[in-house]
Amino acid sequence: MKFYIFLYLSFLTFSATAQKFEITGKIVDQEEGFPLESATVFVERLSDSTLVSYTISDREGNFTIAGSDSSDSLRLAGSYAGYTPLNQIVVLNPRTKNIGAIEMAVATNELDEVTVVSNRSPVTVKTDTLEFNAASFNTRQDANLEDVMKKLPGVEVDAQGNITVNGKPVSRILVNGKEFFGNDPKIATKNLPKEIIDKIQVVDTKTKTEEFTGKAGNPDDKTINITIQEDKNRGYFARATAGGGTDERYELSGIGNYFKDELRVSALASSNNINSSGFSFDEVYDMMGRGGVRRMSFNSNGGFSINGNSFGTGGGITKSETAGFNFTNEWDEKYELNADYFFGRNDTETRSVVERETFLPEGTFFTNSVSSGNMVNDSHRANANFEVELDTLTRISIRPSLQINDGFSRRTRDSERTDPTNVVNTSTLDNEELHSTDFSNHIDFIKKFGSWGAYLQVDFRNRNSEQENQNNFFSERLFYEDDVLQSSDIRNQFIDEANETNEYTLGLTQRSVLRDKLFLDLSYEYRAENSSNERNVYDFNEETGSYTSFNETLSNAFEINSVKHIPNVGLNYEGTKWRTSFNVGLLNTSLDSENFIAENNLKKDFNNLYLSSNIRYEIKRGSSLYLYYNTDTNIPSIRQLQPVENITDPLNIITGNPDLDPTFSHRVNLGYHNFDFATRSGLSTYGSFTITQDQVVPFTVTEGLLSRTTYTNVDGGIDANLGSFYNKRYKKEQTEFSYRLGGNFGYGRQVGFTNLQKFNADRYSFRPSVRLGYNYNELVEFNPRYELSYVLTNYDINMGREEEFTNHTIGIEATTYWPENVVFGNDFSYNYFGNVAPGFDPTAILWNMSLGYQFLNDDATLKIKVYDLLNENVSTSRTTGQDFVEDRQELILEQYFMLSFTYKLSKFGGKDPNKGRGGVIRM
Repeated sequence: MKFYIFLYLSFLTFSATAQKFEITGKIVDQEEGFPLESATVFVERLSDSTLVSYTISDREGNFTIAGSDSSDSLRLAGSYAGYTPLNQIVVLNPRTKNIGAIEMAVATNELDEVTVVSNRSPVTVKTDTLEFNAASFNTRQDANLEDVMKKLPGVEVDAQGNITVNGKPVSRILVNGKEFFGNDPKIATKNLPKEIIDKIQVVDTKTKTEEFTGKAGNPDDKTINITIQEDKNRGYFARATAGGGTDERYELSGIGNYFKDELRVSALASSNNINSSGFSFDEVYDMMGRGGVRRMSFNSNGGFSINGNSFGTGGGITKSETAGFNFTNEWDEKYELNADYFFGRNDTETRSVVERETFLPEGTFFTNSVSSGNMVNDSHRANANFEVELDTLTRISIRPSLQINDGFSRRTRDSERTDPTNVVNTSTLDNEELHSTDFSNHIDFIKKFGSWGAYLQVDFRNRNSEQENQNNFFSERLFYEDDVLQSSDIRNQFIDEANETNEYTLGLTQRSVLRDKLFLDLSYEYRAENSSNERNVYDFNEETGSYTSFNETLSNAFEINSVKHIPNVGLNYEGTKWRTSFNVGLLNTSLDSENFIAENNLKKDFNNLYLSSNIRYEIKRGSSLYLYYNTDTNIPSIRQLQPVENITDPLNIITGNPDLDPTFSHRVNLGYHNFDFATRSGLSTYGSFTITQDQVVPFTVTEGLLSRTTYTNVDGGIDANLGSFYNKRYKKEQTEFSYRLGGNFGYGRQVGFTNLQKFNADRYSFRPSVRLGYNYNELVEFNPRYELSYVLTNYDINMGREEEFTNHTIGIEATTYWPENVVFGNDFSYNYFGNVAPGFDPTAILWNMSLGYQFLNDDATLKIKVYDLLNENVSTSRTTGQDFVEDRQELILEQYFMLSFTYKLSKFGGKDPNKGRGGVIRM
């Protein structure tokens, strides 16, 4: 308590002594006098070169740099690509000062460009890159990449580790231009130490083709490239953790990375039974499922995936084991190889209690169920990317991928379905073994020619997958009317099912330059797909004591062949301010299906014209408007098409419909993004609207509490949303404060059928949120948050049924790094789920606590942590669907205490890295 009083008094003292200042001016070219847009201007203290504040010049070269500092004079510095850095002293008397035009001279040689090495700009704005200097941003000791990114202006990292830059999502993180452990950004953000990072570069996400040809990337999706300091691009770093706790909980994990110029080798391994990936290495909250408490379903069990391998589920307790490695190298600037392999094993125990109310035109019925299960899965996944540049104009890439899964599951379910006069009790037992193999490959050839931007591309893709399931299925149904048993049905079956899919695609694309920045794209794609399903059902034979009676009614042998021809023509303009495109194509689909048991065949041909267009305008640096329109076509799945009964749920028997048509949709997206470097504030507004034709929906008839479902096409499906958020950061001496205000409004219309009656379900949702951040001198950090979710669903069946509920989530993270070498963290979350059925706990309280001590030059950490300190966490959810409302409660991880030990070692450039508290900026 004394410490927090000290912090409060210190904050008041600094607030009183710190004096605000504002410096305005204009950056111009020395010779011509024209303004320099996006020049970086920053001020630092004369005494210790601590960076106080910075900004970016606007289109007219004007800048305003403001902040709070008690100094009488500051050093003003600036940089602009190709110009000699500026450096001058500004006397803050008065505190608001206009210093007029500042001339910058064109650099005449390399020496001029590095004259002021010590004044490296915290931010550099290039034509297509936003670059941050990692050393300029003050972080706590032992920070990783994620800690640095949380300090960068315009960059946000949420509780699950997802990153946005000026409101746009980051989908890839590269290290020295190459992927780090495949396509999982979180492995890089959680494990790369700040001490080896030189620069953090933000660019538009580009495909390999766009990178090689210079084609414009996706401005609404970002890629972050991390450059490693030259003297630390040779060496290694590794970390390992071991922990044990109450209730037989444990964790073991380790990761190692070796760098040598273009060569990089990484390996990781983990085993735990606390629903964790094992690779966060967060000094405070790692391996405590902290991300899960943000979910509206209150799931704190934190299912996760690594590079395509899934560990844990939306519910249950998972014991997971994983191991993997990644290899990257480049030879002769022509050959590049990136390969990785992952093994994963998860063993998940689940239990759930569900109450569902289903609406019918003439009434309702209720289904209450209790289920449990155990699922074990082994997964092997290997990926490679081999690229060869034959010359400066020609490139070939080969990208194979292989995944093998072997699994076993055992599930039981007891349910009771009731209406005013009838009751159906059902018990099922399901034991299933699964084996699947999935191989895919992509071969890509590109030849650039003629004018800059013109190229010819030929690519071939294939995907070949097989899946085998063997299932022992037992069910018993008892039908009651007025409490009198009327009939019973027992099924004891062995189901042997095999699925196979083979897809082949050949594509040809040519881009021609019509004039500067204007391109004509011509493409043709041929796709051939063969999908087959063989399902053999055998009933138990009492005489032989085995499954020998072939059930022809429930068995099936089904094959679908489809061929698609897709010609396309596009016109694209890729200017500096304006970017537009218009594409029109024809999707010709031939569908041929054959049922070998029912002996019926189906042949269909579809022709769909599809369009895509977009327009984007960059108002100024960091501010843009966009509008997109596109259409899409989807062919029904094999299970929706095959006319055979599926009795996985004995109370709802599903049969496919071979007469289904493809679904066609229209989608419009629009948005506005703006980030102001001068005020450290950003505003993003976005919206989308989708309307669907021939949507495939269930067609259900319920009689005597037994439902039979098939599928049909229907028009009228709508999905729309509109959202906006605003964020801002403040800095006052050693104190940082930030906030984020956001909100989203959604509307959706689902069209369906029940008991031959067509109905609409209109769903309205509103989700406002607020997040705050406070940091004092890297000693104490508070991050409170509040989220509200309001959902209203109107049904035009059952006398206009209406369902609404409101969810509240309140949370706070509080972390202190005092006294020295001690880290104390608390993550508290209170959740209230409104309007759940009686018997379901609507309140979940989750408080995780951690106390760590660092020693051995901060290489070792001893930590005690508590998951669910109050033992009050639950997993409750309410869901509204097309014709139902459902309440669910699931098994989750319960309270445990754990003691863990972490040790790290590293060596770069032949010497141990600097141990100090790096960084000299507080944003």
